[in-house]
Amino acid sequence: MKNLLMASASLALLAMAAPVTAKHHAKDGAEMTDASLQSVLSHERRAGDKARDMYRHPAETLSFFGVKPEHTVVEYGPGGGWYTRVLAPYLAASGRYIAINADSSSSSFADRAREARTKGWPESFPETAAKWTGVDAGKILAFESDEMPDDMKGKVDRILIFRSLHGMLNGNRADSELRALRDMLADEGMVGVVQHRAKKDASYAMSNGTKGYLKQSSVIALFELNGFELVSQSEINANAKDKSDYDRGVWTLPPVLALGDSDKAKYEAIGESDRMTLLFKKRP
Repeated sequence: MKNLLMASASLALLAMAAPVTAKHHAKDGAEMTDASLQSVLSHERRAGDKARDMYRHPAETLSFFGVKPEHTVVEYGPGGGWYTRVLAPYLAASGRYIAINADSSSSSFADRAREARTKGWPESFPETAAKWTGVDAGKILAFESDEMPDDMKGKVDRILIFRSLHGMLNGNRADSELRALRDMLADEGMVGVVQHRAKKDASYAMSNGTKGYLKQSSVIALFELNGFELVSQSEINANAKDKSDYDRGVWTLPPVLALGDSDKAKYEAIGESDRMTLLFKKRP
């Protein structure tokens, strides 16, 4: 009996000491969503955005990336502001929201008006985002990737790149942009990526970024080359209905629907693209 009790106690101690491993499934992170984020997501200002929640899973995605309201967060390439309207209000009280666009110094422009808009973006974006979000423009910062002040470098908790890695590659600036973003991160900071995903066996033409899609293995290799390592991956934003092989690329699907009314119901039934969701940390 004494030996039996000792064996039972030893097993119990081993069980307590055993490491716990987490597997990330389709909705991982949902249980961690805080009330302040839910309040932002349900706000009336997002009335036009909510239809996309079923494809973009903002609560689960931000939870998976470990974004907290007190964090300093960079959103790379905010575009039309879908995630800005979530992040800026969420961070306004105790964190900091920073928008970053690519370095425009080596870009060419079709006309002077477009050049002026692009180069004036760091000054105009805070006011634009304030109108979108109700957050005071003074709390919203915007820089091109080569112009972030030195005293802010190394202070960023999270950098979030939503569906824009293909644009970096198509503009031949992926390496320089990722290295600039790496300099912004705090030692424990991380980069969250959501990107349209090509099939593992996709041809070069379908997976080089010109169609919007990239292979997951290629994205991981790109980050590793530029001083990062993969921490975790999730299927939160997966969509098995997306065949990723359209002549007009990812823009065939909602919300763009590049073919207009041609087979519109078919593409709406597929929904938005199949997306990888990856979390990286910077390598020493």
